[in-house]
This record gives sequence, C-alpha cells and structure tokens, in this order.
Amino acid sequence: MTADRPATRPRKRVTAGPAGPARGRPAAGSSGPPRGTALGGLRTLHTRARRAWDRPLTAYYVILGASLLIIVLGLVMVYSASQIKALQSGLAPSYFFRKQLFAAALGGVLMLLAARTPIKLHRALAYPLLAVSVFLMCMVQVPGIGVAVNGNQNWISFGGPFLLQPSEFGKLALVLWGADLLARKRDKRLLTQWKHLLVPLVPAAGVLICLIMMGGDMGTAIIVTAILFGVLWLAGAPTRLFVGVLSVAAAIGILLIKSSANRMSRLACIGATDPGPNDQCWQAVHGIYALANGGWFGSGLGASMEKWGELPEPHTDFIFAITGEELGLAGTLSVLALFAALGYAGIRVAGRTEDPFVRYAAGGVTTWVTAQAVVNIGAVLGLLPIAGVPLPLFSYGGSALLPTMFAIGLLIAFARAEPGARAALAMRQPVFGRKRAGVRWKTMRRRVKKLPSGER
Repeated sequence: MTADRPATRPRKRVTAGPAGPARGRPAAGSSGPPRGTALGGLRTLHTRARRAWDRPLTAYYVILGASLLIIVLGLVMVYSASQIKALQSGLAPSYFFRKQLFAAALGGVLMLLAARTPIKLHRALAYPLLAVSVFLMCMVQVPGIGVAVNGNQNWISFGGPFLLQPSEFGKLALVLWGADLLARKRDKRLLTQWKHLLVPLVPAAGVLICLIMMGGDMGTAIIVTAILFGVLWLAGAPTRLFVGVLSVAAAIGILLIKSSANRMSRLACIGATDPGPNDQCWQAVHGIYALANGGWFGSGLGASMEKWGELPEPHTDFIFAITGEELGLAGTLSVLALFAALGYAGIRVAGRTEDPFVRYAAGGVTTWVTAQAVVNIGAVLGLLPIAGVPLPLFSYGGSALLPTMFAIGLLIAFARAEPGARAALAMRQPVFGRKRAGVRWKTMRRRVKKLPSGER
C-alpha cells in the first residue's frame, strides 16, 4: 500500500496581458529600462542634488573648496607660464612662482583671520581701511614714491622687487565701508530716499575712481564701478535711479575711451584675427592663437609655445590663454566652473541672510570677483577690450591676491554665520575635556554587564 499524496495546488500561469509583457520583465528585444524609469531616475537625482544644495554648510564648503582649487591651480599655471619670462629677465625660473607662493601663504593667513573675525569687527575696520587706502592712492601720485608699470602709475615701491598697488585694497575698502554705510541707513529706514541712497556712497566711490584714473588704470576703475552698482542693486535702488547712474557712468567711460588713442586701439582689437598695422592687436591675436593651439585637452603642462616671447604678460593678464594652450578646453572649462560655483555660492550667502551688512558685503565681494573674472576672460577670448586686470585668485600678483583672499575669508565668515551653518559646525567640532570624556566612560560602563565570575 502506498500513502496518499497530499493534494497540490495548481500553478498559476503568468501570461502577458493586453497592455504588454509580464510585470517586472522587459519586453523581447528591449535594450534597457522603460522611459518612465529613466525620467524617474533623473527626477530622483535632481531631488537629491537640490537637497544637498539646501544643506546649511553647502555654501561654506563650496566657497572654501572652489577658492582653494583656483589658488592651487593658479600657482601651478604661474610656475609654468612665468619660467621663460624669468629666464629672459636674467632671473631664476622659479622667481615669480616663489613670490606668488609667499603671497598665497600670507593670503591664507589673512583669509583665516577674516573667516574667524566677528562681523562687528569687520564693520569697525571699514572706515580705517578706507582712509588708509585713500591715503596710499594719493601717495602714488607723489614723485619718487609712485612707480609706473606698463604705463600705469598705480604702484608704490618699498625697495627692491616689492611693489604695492593700493587700488586693489581700495576695492576691499569700498565693499566693507559701503556695506556698513548702507546697513546703518537701512536700520534708520533712510534708504527709501534717493539722496541717502547715493550720498555719500557715490561721491566716495567717485573719489576712488578719480584717483585710479589719475594713474591711467581704467580696468581697475571699471571693477570699482561694478562693485558700486552691485551694492546699490542689493540695497534696492529704484530702476530709474539705477539706470540714470549707469547712463552717467557709461557716458563718462565713453568720453575717457575716446580721449585716449591707446584705449581706442584696444577697443578696435575686439574680435581681431590679425595683428593689424604696427602690431597693435598683437597681444589679443596671440591670446586667441594660444587657445586654438590647446585643442580639447591641451599640449601638456609646460609645453606652451606662446609663452616663449610671443604673448606678452603670459603669467598675469593672459594666464588664462596659457591655461587653454597647456590644459586645453577641459582646463579652461574647469576654471570657469570653479568661478561659477564661487559666484553662485556668494549669491546664496547674500540671499539667505537677514543681516543687511552681510547681504551688501557678500554681494559686493561676489560682484568684485565675478566681474573681474568676466573682464579678464572676455579680453582673452576677444569678446571685450583688454582692460589690464588680472584673473582673481589665479594670475600672478601679490597686491591683487592678498585683498582678494581676505574678501574670500569674508564670504566664509558670512557663510559660517548662518544659524543653520553655525549649529551644524558646532555639532561637528570634536569635544575634548575631562567632563565629556567622563560621560562617555560612564556610559560605556553602564552598557557592559559584569559577569558573576568577575569577567567582562
């Protein structure tokens, strides 16, 4: 006899319905997931990126990381672009690099001090810094003290190779002083009147611009004007007033350009592909040649041909062209992406704060760095006239690097001052001390039970 077998349930046959194949199985001949899945993945990625950007410390890390990467890459390119220039001048190949490295180290100290200094102390330093900057800019015009470089007398000599350009510190002074002035007037509800909005901010900026133009440096004057308009825009200047002041500034700029043959020749070199008569567009054209020689990925670090005497100022105003020749389109796009990230993070800091001083100062610094980068890169690409301004944090020049790194420290301090960022940084700081260590030790003892035999 055999035991009865237990009854078995009939298996259900899975068949494809009229709507398509069985659920979870791709259709025959399909090469990937359905279209809806790909769109869902993109939405998920966008949601995660948005959440990551909305975190309290995102702006802090972006400003710190982007600025440090720009400085480090700038040091590498200064070393590569300045070797031939140094040898032609009878100097060591690393002469300009060592000076830039020293300026970067000193600037790092200034950036750390600015990031750790309370905002109230920054506001207290605004007026002394403006007074010192104006005094030094006046001393530039004193014979025997002021020094002319490349036709512009905007430098002070301290003996030997040490030169100082006070107008670079004037940018920082205008940002701090203008932000403090407008913040005080906002607290008193005076910014609704146009005279309080413009006076004394516009006359003070006009004094700085006049002192700069006395030395012939129109590029720096353009950057100071951009800072002025950036701060006025953040202060809520009416559109009619903003357009009126901008029209007056544009008219003055056109008059200054037409009054100088050198500036008119630079304006005529926009988009030039030939050096022209008397090689007046030599620098602009060879900047384009350098970018064209780089191709997609460049000729290699140190392998530039234009820096062998063909391109003037390869380590200062036209270092972006050497970067394109040696690192290619990939290298130039990386530099642009870093500046874009730095500018966007600065805008975020200015937009998320409730402190008017922080908003105006962060907006002024962001306008300063981004406007100067646009003017420099636009000149290299042949889209703008050559203004003679360095690429911030990247080009050679300690006078430009030191105040810019201090300004980046300001942005870091403002990003750290946000309530959410302050709480997040406090949670991440390691706690040292006997009290906290004792609490951890007691907690561990409570978790470990002692066995009857005395073992643990």
